[in-house]
Amino acid sequence: MTLKALYAAATGMEAQEARISSISNNLANINTTGFKSDHVAFEDLMYDQIQAPGSKNTANTTTPIGVQVGHGTRVVGIYKHFTQGELIQTNRELDISIEGNGFLQVTLDNGGTAYTRDGSIRVDSSGNFVTNHGYTIEPQITIPPEATSVSIGKDGTVSYTTDGVTTATSAGQLQVALFQNPTGLKAIGQNLFTETDASGTASAVNPGESGSGTIAQGFLENSNVNVAEELINMIIAQRSYEANSKVMQTSNEMMRSSTNVI
Repeated sequence: MTLKALYAAATGMEAQEARISSISNNLANINTTGFKSDHVAFEDLMYDQIQAPGSKNTANTTTPIGVQVGHGTRVVGIYKHFTQGELIQTNRELDISIEGNGFLQVTLDNGGTAYTRDGSIRVDSSGNFVTNHGYTIEPQITIPPEATSVSIGKDGTVSYTTDGVTTATSAGQLQVALFQNPTGLKAIGQNLFTETDASGTASAVNPGESGSGTIAQGFLENSNVNVAEELINMIIAQRSYEANSKVMQTSNEMMRSSTNVI
């Protein structure tokens, strides 16, 4: 049993190391635009069925509880928590945030599509809407160099004005992508996600349609990391790690005592 306790405690320590890594990543991204916090899910490992529940004690009686010895825990998944982050007003006309569900679509260098909650829009040399890394936002929106102001409506409509012209000119329509299971998206860095079989296929809609969020111009979405919650989780993880370490020490002492008796 002491050997089993050693191995079970070791799995507990490894699990808490993964939790601490997740917490550190969350805290490192407190001010990352559109960042979604990581959460760790655990599961228990297989059990030795020394006496299965419901097994026969006698011809007429069965054991109500049994004897099952577990082998510890493991990380079954680290997933993103896609709750809304706080909206920070920037008053920059090309900064946008999505209030509600959905992602902006961007085209990567390899021609693939990625998705982001980071609405820090820039314009490239051709006037196209791009991300901070220069990836084109889809559908493509182009603003001419003579534009003096840009307006982005809640429904994603983009228009601009020029000197001497009072009527705004349409520049296109932003869309947002919805997923059946956003937690199944693959995080690839640079505030980007790509779809997987787990997330399902993206469904592009106009903002405000089909349960999607609306666009807020002049705002950016801050990360949804709760500092107080992360610090509490850090303390819990540290104490759990220390407790498992103590179990290993105790198991070791028990084994030493058994060896001395022999």
